[in-house]
Amino acid sequence: MTLSFPPFRKPRVLFIQTQGENAGAQEITRLVGAGLTTRGFDVQHLFFYRKSAHFNEPPNTSYCTPGRPKNPVAALRFLATLGQRIRQLQPDVILPFQHYGNTVGGAVARLVSPAPIIANQVSPKSTMNPLVRAVDFALGNLPVFKSIVVNSHDMLAEYSRYPSPYRSRLHYIPHGFELKRSTLSKPEARRLFNLPPDAVLLGDVARLHPIKRIDKAIRALVDHPEWHLAVAGQGPEEANLRQLAQQLGLAERLHFVGEIAPERIGDFLACLDVFVFPSESETFGLAAVEAAGAGIPTVVTDLPVLREVLSFNGEPAALFVDAENPRELAAGVSRLLNDDALREKLQHAAAGLTVRYSIDAMTDEYVRLMGELGVSA
Repeated sequence: MTLSFPPFRKPRVLFIQTQGENAGAQEITRLVGAGLTTRGFDVQHLFFYRKSAHFNEPPNTSYCTPGRPKNPVAALRFLATLGQRIRQLQPDVILPFQHYGNTVGGAVARLVSPAPIIANQVSPKSTMNPLVRAVDFALGNLPVFKSIVVNSHDMLAEYSRYPSPYRSRLHYIPHGFELKRSTLSKPEARRLFNLPPDAVLLGDVARLHPIKRIDKAIRALVDHPEWHLAVAGQGPEEANLRQLAQQLGLAERLHFVGEIAPERIGDFLACLDVFVFPSESETFGLAAVEAAGAGIPTVVTDLPVLREVLSFNGEPAALFVDAENPRELAAGVSRLLNDDALREKLQHAAAGLTVRYSIDAMTDEYVRLMGELGVSA
């Protein structure tokens, strides 16, 4: 039965996520939230805590605690606040994202709200500790999650090995993305970010975490003294990456530009000659899709999910390499720099990614899924 709402009461959608920062999962909820708002939903965003002072938060955003809980007392206080905020917001449907959003947010939401929960698997399993995976497994097999969204066929196949109660809740909704074009010329963009005007500039947009393997991109510079690397993002690995560059004598050729708001990503991409994405594990690879879609020659780790996502009409939109080996990564960059025909072929396919990954299509799928659960505007 579909719930009906009086004109003064829009159906309320509550997104729950772990940390407030400018990263992939947050970008997706921003885009879906904006799309749902235009379709007549009241959209609210609830984060456990704000991680970045530069986070470009969407409208109607609130936080449970100023920072990550550091001790058991703070954790209990956070959980109490999380439950209180969910009750106060009175959502009609709840969409947790990221593994802690699903497990912690989903479990607390089930205790304090009757609203259906649509979990979203946007975190690689390799980033989840065994306890989190066990909790996710339990919540998905129990009637806690009404639906579980995955964003690639590769992820769908991975979770399809789970027991039938979990499998029956799986829904495939690929990410949409916003085209990150810039009106700036390359020299203008490099001046904006204080990047070297004449160097061959590689770049990555990523959280500074070991799984992103930015160290491999740094090591790829070793035999190419004319190459520089610019990295947009923040995270716990920055000190280690700086130390590695210092040890290799590359400190002057590594540039950290910090966290960038979504509307400035296009300007950063305009600085680059090649986008490098050596990530060890992904569920979709939004940053690489955005770079390729913006027309930047892109070299990525040869992962099944990236081969799936970075293609259009069966044609690759990026160059796939064994990025575990920095020499292979460097060879891929060299090919993109020197092979005009290859660049044009990849860029032609990449131009179709905006068609394949439409924001409207993504939003419509969420509207349809919520409708199946009895919530519609």
